[in-house]
Amino acid sequence: MPLMTWKDEYSVKIAEFDGHHKQLIGMINDLDDAMRQGKGKIVVGDILKKLINYTGFHFAAEEKIFKQHDYPEYVEHKDKHDKMTAKVLALQNDYNAGKVSLTVEVSKFLTDWLNKHIKETDQRYSEHLNSKGIK
Repeated sequence: MPLMTWKDEYSVKIAEFDGHHKQLIGMINDLDDAMRQGKGKIVVGDILKKLINYTGFHFAAEEKIFKQHDYPEYVEHKDKHDKMTAKVLALQNDYNAGKVSLTVEVSKFLTDWLNKHIKETDQRYSEHLNSKGIK
């Protein structure tokens, strides 16, 4: 049984970004499944690689739309993206350095991302972008 399932409360009402966010839920579930099987340390490296790629394409896509449609919270939102990207890279560095408790830290980071960034920060752009025809 997956740890996280998609719920309407996660939706930002933009299909492309909801699709991206569903990929994040997939990473959370993949890591949780591996941890339950005692294989978290084995898959955490792959999860981090996926997460680095994800932050690159997802944040770029959001920021491009924000600029195109004059999203008023662009600067603040981009700052949060930059901090999250830095955290992902720090986690990758910790992984490469052999940090022991990293699997739990990555799991918590991903879950916080879903429950804080998506449900709070990302929700704020929905109305603005929907009003510009982005759905």
